[in-house]
Amino acid sequence: MTEESLICNFCGKSRKDVTKMIVGASKTSICNECVKLCVEILDEDIVKARKEKLYSGDKNILNPVLIKEHLDQYVIGQDAAKTVLSVAVANHYKRIVQPPIDFDLDKSNVMVLGATGAGKTLMARTIAKYLDVPFAIADATTLTESGYVGDDVENVVQKLYANAGGDLEKTQKGIIFIDEIDKICRKGENTSLTRDVSGEGVQQGLLKIVEGTECRVPPMGGRKHPDQQTITIDTSDILFIVGGAFTELEKQIRSKQSGGMGFGTKLKEQDDKNYLSEVQPEDLIKYGLIPEFVGRFSMLTNVDPLNETQLIRILTEPKNAILKQTKYLFGLDNIDIEFTKEAKQSIARKAKELGTNARGLKNVVDTVVLPYQFDAEEMRNRGVTKIQITNEVVDKGADPVLVFKKANGISKKQN
Repeated sequence: MTEESLICNFCGKSRKDVTKMIVGASKTSICNECVKLCVEILDEDIVKARKEKLYSGDKNILNPVLIKEHLDQYVIGQDAAKTVLSVAVANHYKRIVQPPIDFDLDKSNVMVLGATGAGKTLMARTIAKYLDVPFAIADATTLTESGYVGDDVENVVQKLYANAGGDLEKTQKGIIFIDEIDKICRKGENTSLTRDVSGEGVQQGLLKIVEGTECRVPPMGGRKHPDQQTITIDTSDILFIVGGAFTELEKQIRSKQSGGMGFGTKLKEQDDKNYLSEVQPEDLIKYGLIPEFVGRFSMLTNVDPLNETQLIRILTEPKNAILKQTKYLFGLDNIDIEFTKEAKQSIARKAKELGTNARGLKNVVDTVVLPYQFDAEEMRNRGVTKIQITNEVVDKGADPVLVFKKANGISKKQN
């Protein structure tokens, strides 16, 4: 039996209709599309089993060690933050599925401090996906007091309801991540003639929602109106994780510890220490978060800026690594793409210079491969089977090494 005559025993497609055909014992064949479908079915079964274990109070699914191990597959470094989040999430859902009889357990909401692109949102999203609970992201900078231009604070709960597919029960056991929380600090200690509707006003509005209350939200989002139908959602069992860069706070702590006060004082040299790891609740209050708001977050942690070695690992190691995504997209056009070791180092260095951590990696990679994604179909028609990205391509915009398929073999050509 020739390769061209192979037929998938599961869907009946021939070899020429699929990308890959795998042949087993007794000439049994399965195509790549059926393999993908089988993997999706198995993944759905795993998620379903995990969800059943979660709501039955299974101790294994709520083991912080296992949660952290899952995070390790997607997030490089940040061990301290992953440990805190794993414990907080485990305790939160234990509190829901196995509540004590004679007393109440308080929620353990989490505040994560640290630079943008270091993994705050990714960790929260990954945990929600692992537990198969609804997840919503909100930006604190878009929120204002009710009645003013901007989003009402209740809109963050409405987003969770929408992401839960309109399932009220799922919504009330979901996770909400609010980013840029450092941008809603009150403007100052002095009384102002104008209302601080996007600073302290938002903090006041978030207080009861974070602690646990029944809020009324329109099912389709937007502003509430007197004659509009609303849904009542209890936020008592919703876990809130907030994050912020707190750049100025870190500078204040560094300045205080450097002893840089007064004329003629010798300042310490710039170091790589993450001073946000030493932040205490009183520091956040002095920075502009009101005491009641800080008190709603019993667990404080921080993420560290990523070094070049970690950025290189992020390119390739996580399950959803950037280069894996790029390779997959080119694979859809039947072209393989390879990044040399030196190219990865150049990408990491450029991303470090951008100062946006892991987000900078995608920016650099997308910029490098954009011309070849645009011409992918034409290159395939010319017989290109592989593109090799070198450090010269990343640093100087040089042409990559192209590998062409020929009747008498494969030859390399430098464009």
